[in-house]
Amino acid sequence: MKAKGYMGKILRVDLGSGKFDEEELTDKTAEDFIGGCGLGAKILYEETDAGTDPLGPDNLLIFAAGPVNGTKAFNSDRFDTVSKSPLTGIFAESNCGGYWGANFKKCGYDALVIRGRADTPVYIFIDDEQVLIKNAGHLWGRDTFETTAVLKVENGGSVRVAVIGQAGENLVRYANIISDGKHGRATGRCGLGAVMGSKNLKAVVVNGSRSVEIADEGRMTELTKKIAVMMEDGPEGLRSGGTAVGLDYCESVGNHPIKNWYQGSWPDGAKKLTGLTMAATKLVKKYHCGRCVINCGRVVKAVGGPYDGEEIAGPEYETLSLLGSNCLNDDLDSIIKANELCNRYGMDTISTGNCIGFAMEAYERGLLGKSDTDGLELVWGNGQAVIEMVERIGQRKGIGKLLGEGVKRASREIGGGSQEFAIEVKGLEPPGHDPRAHFTVALGYATSCRGACHLSAFTHDFEGGLSIKDLGSGELKERFQTDGRAENVYRMQNLMSMFDSLTFCKFILFGSGIAVQPLIDYLNCVTGWDIDHKAFFETGERIFNLKRLYNTRLGITRKDDTLPLRMLNHRKKGAPNELPPLNLMLSEYYEYRGWDEFGVPTPEKLKELGL
Repeated sequence: MKAKGYMGKILRVDLGSGKFDEEELTDKTAEDFIGGCGLGAKILYEETDAGTDPLGPDNLLIFAAGPVNGTKAFNSDRFDTVSKSPLTGIFAESNCGGYWGANFKKCGYDALVIRGRADTPVYIFIDDEQVLIKNAGHLWGRDTFETTAVLKVENGGSVRVAVIGQAGENLVRYANIISDGKHGRATGRCGLGAVMGSKNLKAVVVNGSRSVEIADEGRMTELTKKIAVMMEDGPEGLRSGGTAVGLDYCESVGNHPIKNWYQGSWPDGAKKLTGLTMAATKLVKKYHCGRCVINCGRVVKAVGGPYDGEEIAGPEYETLSLLGSNCLNDDLDSIIKANELCNRYGMDTISTGNCIGFAMEAYERGLLGKSDTDGLELVWGNGQAVIEMVERIGQRKGIGKLLGEGVKRASREIGGGSQEFAIEVKGLEPPGHDPRAHFTVALGYATSCRGACHLSAFTHDFEGGLSIKDLGSGELKERFQTDGRAENVYRMQNLMSMFDSLTFCKFILFGSGIAVQPLIDYLNCVTGWDIDHKAFFETGERIFNLKRLYNTRLGITRKDDTLPLRMLNHRKKGAPNELPPLNLMLSEYYEYRGWDEFGVPTPEKLKELGL
């Protein structure tokens, strides 16, 4: 392989046969799909079909690094996981920070492709280029914190661990994968922990010591110094309060979920949950992912009372909004405890909070009763009930068995008109950003390839005057106008596809002098390529279209590019919000994409992109 920044190999493991082999990563594949989600999407598209069962042995679970991963580049120690989702039944990807990604790459691989199902619980240990499939019978049934600790003792304290908890073992459809235990990060969305559990795979342990070769070390050092200066004055809010610092702003503009996305404002409750409140009352210390200059991670501790617990990674904004305001729960200690349990069981806090909020509304409407909840009072604001529901979902016990299926399936089972308040897009429950507060969020949710996702377009922070100067579309200062929305979402989705393929943390965009060019410069100085602005965005467009093609093969069309009924029909009281004119924006968006009126990529567009 000529390009630098790559290890040049893909590791393939078949858990059914216990065999593994290596495959060369070609220069063309790297140039066309970069790495991360782009490489994962290519492999998934080529090696699975419409009939693949997400929880069957033929589904693939792909871990992929990017070319900047494991280098000096700031905010680059991430990895992407790709599969077919057991929650949505469509394309799944989830990005994760921490240290696992760089350590995996330094084992000598750019991607790990797992297929098959082991007869008994196992874990994979990659020690540089030595690959072992080891017994995990003693780990099955343990939570992610315990399992990580045991694996570090067994294999050496320097190893990095990606692991599932009991939720993944129990096939909770939104189970996640936790990287590095209680102060770690998560591949949070789409239920990839359940895919791992379906394969009887408890963990992937890595211990890499190889170096990543760079094409231009001098230019890399120069560029890194430049980025460091840009980042000094940028994301101060993230440094001071973590992602939770955004809750104040989101409350002020009607952009966070309250009472299962029904209520418009909750100022008194929101004040108790903000990042600054948490920093003043619960913060133990800050932490960061590898090569990070932002330090947005928080270690917190609930002190005293019934929720007194360990020092753990603090709840992010999404967790506070979904396990907090979405359930009218203003008890910060109970949210910290619920977050701890989600991380121990290995569950997506976004989907978990949506499912609990949905269940609380069903309980309020009489569609669920005490006989369904085993006597649990599922009333708004009951923080103890939130904690109990997390336990039941993780264990798949009682009503937790139903809610572990996700909102869409639970609504079908409950019936009684519950579809009207079942909040999901293509089966994926939304994060804590309301489409009625930002029209680009509405269009981004509807067209994201994995379902409701704020990260695939990442527009919510760029609609209040913040702009990327060389994005190619104008500033969006008025959030309730349709002009420019389709173009902005189109361009941002292409850019974010590159972020997740490189693999960069999106928070690097909050530096001063925000621009795309430094990312292109990073890619070129690492690989030795000479990609310009146009080719950079075309590559992102190719990756996004490949993900759409995967879904098209599954029958996804315009009919699926929609929003929950509540978000299309219900105007919230007490907050500035508008009902998004989705169909109007969709038609314009499809024109930018080069798709037909049904949302299917045209042959001309595919030929243009080399697909």
